[in-house]
Amino acid sequence: MSPSPQPPLWHSLDTAQVLQALDTAPGGLSGAEAAHRLAAHGPNRLHPPAQRGPLLRFLLQFHNVIIYVLLASAAITAALGHWVDTGVILGVVFINALVGFVQEGKAESALAAIRKMLSLRALVLRDGQRREITAEELVPGDWVLLQSGDKVPADLRLIDSKNLRIQEAVLTGEAEAVEKATAPVAADAAIGDRANMAYSGTLVSYGQSTGIVIATGEHTEIGRISTLLEQVEEVTTPLLRQTAQFGRWLSLAIVLVAVATFLIGVFWRGLPADNMLMAAVALAVAAIPEGLPAILTVILAIGVQRMAGRHAIVRRLPAVETLGAVTVICSDKTGTLTRNEMTVQRVITADRVIKVSGAGCAPSGDFSVAGASLPPDAAADVQAIARAALLCNDAVLRHADGAWCLAGDPTEGALLAFAGKAGFDQATEAVRWRRLDSIPFESEHRFMATLQHDPQGGHCIFVKGAPERVLAMCASEWRATGTQALEPAYWRQHIEGLAAQGQRVLAVASRPAAETQTELRVDDVAVGLTLLGLLGISDPPREEAIRAVRQTQEAGVRVKMITGDHGVTARAIAAQIGIGDGVKVLTGPELEALDDATLQTVVWDTDVYARASPEHKLRLVAALQANRHVVAMTGDGVNDAPALKRADIGVAMGMNGTEAAKEAADLVLADDNFSSITHAVEEGRTVYDNLRKALLFLLPTNGAQAAIIVIAILFSLPLPITPVQILWVNMVTAVTLALALAFEPTEANVMRRPPRDAAEPLIPGWLVWRIGLATGLLVVAPLALFLWEIGHDRPLAEARTLAVNALVVGEIFYLLNSRRIDASVLSWDGLLGSRAVLVSIGLILLLQLLFTYAPPVQTLMGTAAISAADWLIVTLAGTVLLLWVEAEKTRRRRWGQRA
Repeated sequence: MSPSPQPPLWHSLDTAQVLQALDTAPGGLSGAEAAHRLAAHGPNRLHPPAQRGPLLRFLLQFHNVIIYVLLASAAITAALGHWVDTGVILGVVFINALVGFVQEGKAESALAAIRKMLSLRALVLRDGQRREITAEELVPGDWVLLQSGDKVPADLRLIDSKNLRIQEAVLTGEAEAVEKATAPVAADAAIGDRANMAYSGTLVSYGQSTGIVIATGEHTEIGRISTLLEQVEEVTTPLLRQTAQFGRWLSLAIVLVAVATFLIGVFWRGLPADNMLMAAVALAVAAIPEGLPAILTVILAIGVQRMAGRHAIVRRLPAVETLGAVTVICSDKTGTLTRNEMTVQRVITADRVIKVSGAGCAPSGDFSVAGASLPPDAAADVQAIARAALLCNDAVLRHADGAWCLAGDPTEGALLAFAGKAGFDQATEAVRWRRLDSIPFESEHRFMATLQHDPQGGHCIFVKGAPERVLAMCASEWRATGTQALEPAYWRQHIEGLAAQGQRVLAVASRPAAETQTELRVDDVAVGLTLLGLLGISDPPREEAIRAVRQTQEAGVRVKMITGDHGVTARAIAAQIGIGDGVKVLTGPELEALDDATLQTVVWDTDVYARASPEHKLRLVAALQANRHVVAMTGDGVNDAPALKRADIGVAMGMNGTEAAKEAADLVLADDNFSSITHAVEEGRTVYDNLRKALLFLLPTNGAQAAIIVIAILFSLPLPITPVQILWVNMVTAVTLALALAFEPTEANVMRRPPRDAAEPLIPGWLVWRIGLATGLLVVAPLALFLWEIGHDRPLAEARTLAVNALVVGEIFYLLNSRRIDASVLSWDGLLGSRAVLVSIGLILLLQLLFTYAPPVQTLMGTAAISAADWLIVTLAGTVLLLWVEAEKTRRRRWGQRA
């Protein structure tokens, strides 16, 4: 049997059609037929894609236009025999490549994580007998037996089911275990609505079932997600795009200036070609900010360390900066904005509405009515409902290793936690109220009932189930004043109200039974019950997520919720968290009806998306990106992995997230706290600020050196700074000073700004003017002092030493300017508030004293001692530079000229 290119819609077929299509029958496949199909379909596993080897990954680190210019410069210096210059340039290039190689993430490891989700063993029918085989041996047509606790080993069409519930959160994002059945469903039903299907990697939380394998390996839903993940194109970050564009333009400008300088020197000034070639190389080396890759890496690495201290683990360095440019966060609901813990939140009785606090399996919380505390042991209605919820229950809640652990259905676990809050102990009540018989929950009758022997010697029946079904079985309602006739309108109103809040509603009822009754039949509970009350159960939003969403929105970042849950639930949870307008929700089927162009026009106006599949999440991320938004996607399930990879930055939950989600993400939240994203956005903006500050400092430094050389060549002057001295300034002083800017703290207004435009150049026009001004100021003092000294017959070595020191001191003062892009630094904090800046200045001054006065360095660098008066002059020149740049900042602030 060969695989069909267009597989049937298995969920829409009845059992007979499924058996016929798969050519299988009760008793399962024969061993020979299974072997034949295994050869045709292959093992039930996912195959890893080809990956780049370490050598290729290392060589790709050199694929950068700035690196190409440096390598060409190294080749020219080597040809001219300037081996020191060649070694320094090549050393810088190699170190940069090594850092990039070490930091590169494992781009395809998400696929390996998904492969681990296949079950190791499966119980099947082969040749009419039960056999346990490895999951890899499963083939289409196999009959698989499931029971509570099993991981589904392949995609199955269920043909027999008994009280089966499956936890499908890894695929659909829905926290509640899904009740399964065998009847066909609509052909267009979403994955979460296909009640007759069990999907590979999901978990059986309750009941038993038999299913027929309809897909294995890469043809399963998990396999399809794996294929999506493999096909998803990773989007480069705004920082990488901007640095690449910046590098291209800068390299082109440097090459053009160097070539023009060479031509002018040779053909206009008549200088020797070899001397001019070396001068052109010196110009290129002077103009290129060689230290920029290292500084960029250090700035990002510091951001990584800061974010790790705030519970955000970065897997790819550029992701640090990308968060600073994010304009929209697409967040999964379950486990990200909510706790992924079903919790009883409301109790409705005939007399009042009771609010229940606390979350999850822990039986700790309080009861209140209209804001007033309600002691549960003094509330007869709470006691009656809690006892019924505890006894009519098959789950078990245990306390082990400091945590509460649930064995059974999550909804029944919520009832046990509720009963614990009311003061009941499960083990004690099980002894006092001995169970005699029960009717398990089945989809046909939609309730569970138990017959209990009460402590007074009588018998009592407890029932819980779907509210409409239980209401039809009740004749009366419990009130504090006594049992009264049922008022259906009252209860239906509250059922609708709880459903509108996104809560699952259960009704709880009871009635006395004869002391001689020891068996329980459906007819025994069909009529005559007394309704005790309603329970509203939901997966509550995280309190910290509510605050974090608000803070993120205040920072100008839009938050959108994308979930596999139902529309009503999604709308209610979103309203509680503060996402959307409380009205507009777009569902998966509605989204499928939209073409890409239409989706791009509506995607920004809708903040809540329900019944979303992995493809839907990918389309939403792509639509937002098509509108030039920088998108962060958060999630924790396998179903989130493709969108996490496609987004500009993927954020996975570290505690409850699947390995597939973590490996596909750029950022992992160690505490699963949405508020950590807000902190990460703040750090991302700080990183970008510090990168700009470093560029704002480095470019005038390099530009000034290049300008000095060009001026000297144009006017046939001796070089004020030699090539070796240029390398000293570039690699020793400038880089050391620029590194101090990597440690700049977050500016006070960083989270009050709107997100920056990702299309904005790394150096916008308003900063180009600042860079030009600083470049000119840095040129004036070294060049003027050099010309003055040689004009007064001072030795060339001393004149050059004075010029280099004037340039370095100018850099020191300009470093102080660069600590604030807009704000003034003329304050105690601005001038002396950074320990890193003060340390770097002290280190540079020490190095410059060695540069000027140490005999070995004088010999190597061609320098000579200068006087104290010379130091005073260069200090005054640096002060003038500081004040001039601050005056330019003041003018811009006053006139509001910042772009």
